[in-house]
Amino acid sequence: MSPVPDLPDADAISAAIGTCPSVLGLSGGLAGEIATYLPGRRVSGVRTQPDSVEVHVIAKYGVTLHEVESQVRGAVTAAVGEAVRVDVVLADVEDPFAPDEEEEAEAEPPALEAGPTAALPSGSSSPSTAAYPTGSAPGTAMGSPGGAPPVGPPLPTPPAP
Repeated sequence: MSPVPDLPDADAISAAIGTCPSVLGLSGGLAGEIATYLPGRRVSGVRTQPDSVEVHVIAKYGVTLHEVESQVRGAVTAAVGEAVRVDVVLADVEDPFAPDEEEEAEAEPPALEAGPTAALPSGSSSPSTAAYPTGSAPGTAMGSPGGAPPVGPPLPTPPAP
């Protein structure tokens, strides 16, 4: 029974589509605009009207469109009855080359060190010009050992106290 009177039960439709072997899941659209809004929540990928149901599905790779449509239409009709028009939209198809979630979890990149000494060469405890190639230490010009010559007039010496 639908929590909203006069509308087909979006939860039952979603559960019925989940049993279709040719469907990977439901799609809510690019901005999540395909949904049925219920009190306090929403059912993404299912849009219900009093006389119709629109479902947006993600098909498994290698399954024909006819198989997807007939399985989804049959599952929705079994869940809500034949008095409701069922529109099936193929929103996407599974990427056959995407790595599995399990493979992605196993192939996590190594953790990077953080903190002020993370970028220093091993064994160093403070930054120094020895950590940089000749002439590339901070504040020096490239190619001039010991730094660049001063530019402009010298700064005035502060008065002695």
